[in-house]
Amino acid sequence: MECHRERNAATCACTYEPCSRKGNCCECLRHHLRSRELPACCFPPEAERTYDRSFEHFARLVQGSARRPG
Repeated sequence: MECHRERNAATCACTYEPCSRKGNCCECLRHHLRSRELPACCFPPEAERTYDRSFEHFARLVQGSARRPG
């Protein structure tokens, strides 16, 4: 499968500037899953900027949005 690194990098949600994986989604996902994390694109911008990419942080966000009315 061909990686569209430049196209992916243009829409990458990661704000960590020295990241060497920008645009290389499969490598980014592998890296984060190894650390029990999700990549930046799974988080809303305000949550992504905390750099807490943990499964637990993601679950708290999902639980919080499920409690808010429509």
